[in-house]
Amino acid sequence: MYAVVQIAGRQYKVQQNDTIQVPTLDEKAGTNVKFDRVLLIGSEKQVTVGHPLVSGANVEATVLGGGKSDKVIVFKKKKRKGYRLKRGHRQAYTEVKITNIAI
Repeated sequence: MYAVVQIAGRQYKVQQNDTIQVPTLDEKAGTNVKFDRVLLIGSEKQVTVGHPLVSGANVEATVLGGGKSDKVIVFKKKKRKGYRLKRGHRQAYTEVKITNIAI
C-alpha cells in the first residue's frame, strides 16, 4: 500500500517503512506524528483519489532526527563591473520514518 501525502506544501509518495526527509518540523526525535493531508491511497487492487483529500485517511510516522542537506552555492556576477557575490546555503530538514498508512 502506498499514499501521496502533503507535508509543508510538498507532496511525497510514501510506503510503510520508508524514510523521507521533510522540511523542518517542531518535533523531537522519537515522537510520533500524524499527517492527515492524504491526497491519494493506492494498493495492488484499487486506487482512491481524494477530492482534494481522502476523507478519514492519515499517515503515521516517527521522527528520527534532523540535519542539514548538502550545500548549494549561489554565485552572482555582472560582467565588466567587478561585481561578484558567492554565498552558500544548507537547508534544514527533519527525517521521518513512515510507520502506518490508515484509511
